[in-house]
Amino acid sequence: MTELFSGGLTRLDDQGQATGIYKKAITGPVRLGFQGLDGDVQADRRVHGGPEKALHQYAVDSYRRLGERFPSIAGKLLTGSIGENISVPGFDEKTVCVGDIFRLGRARLQVSQPRSPCWKIDHRYALDGVARAISETGLTGWYYRVLEAATVSSSDELALIERLPGAVSLADLWQAWRQHRPDPATLQRLCAAPGLNASWRKKLVNRLDWLRANAGTSAAAPPRALLHERQP
Repeated sequence: MTELFSGGLTRLDDQGQATGIYKKAITGPVRLGFQGLDGDVQADRRVHGGPEKALHQYAVDSYRRLGERFPSIAGKLLTGSIGENISVPGFDEKTVCVGDIFRLGRARLQVSQPRSPCWKIDHRYALDGVARAISETGLTGWYYRVLEAATVSSSDELALIERLPGAVSLADLWQAWRQHRPDPATLQRLCAAPGLNASWRKKLVNRLDWLRANAGTSAAAPPRALLHERQP
């Protein structure tokens, strides 16, 4: 069963900011364009939304796993609550690869990158540590770019239609990125992953360059935040 979600902005008065993480189920047809679903809004377009992050999917089973780790909020861990636009059982970071091309009704989508968890997830569930746990476990969800726009609905099936040669899973990409000193050969392979967002490729190249420049030294690996643009 396909579920679609969108929403406007919610003011976080205690933070002086706004968020688009609070979304509602879409019951009828909706236009999916190159910027995402009509009516869906993001608070900070530098790190959310745009053509490379037009649609966000979160694995259904990840809610169960988070509920096991955080039983006090298990009742709040419902599909759509983490800010995703689409929820379909049977897909997760181990089975989905960067560059995978999917069909949703008449729309065509391509996986572009993982979602980097942000502090607003903790705020959403009123519990510190959820975003960190998502990062540690790799239960990140992922973004799509839209290759062919169309009107979509919850009656449409999400189906994988093409996996490109040299594709790497979202789980492998995230695991390597979080390692203190990942294998340069692994990073090289990830850099070449077809369909990977250009900003992620740049992050990997920067880290690969640093590792090569400091091979055989005891220099501490630089914080990942220094190797790439600010992540949500």
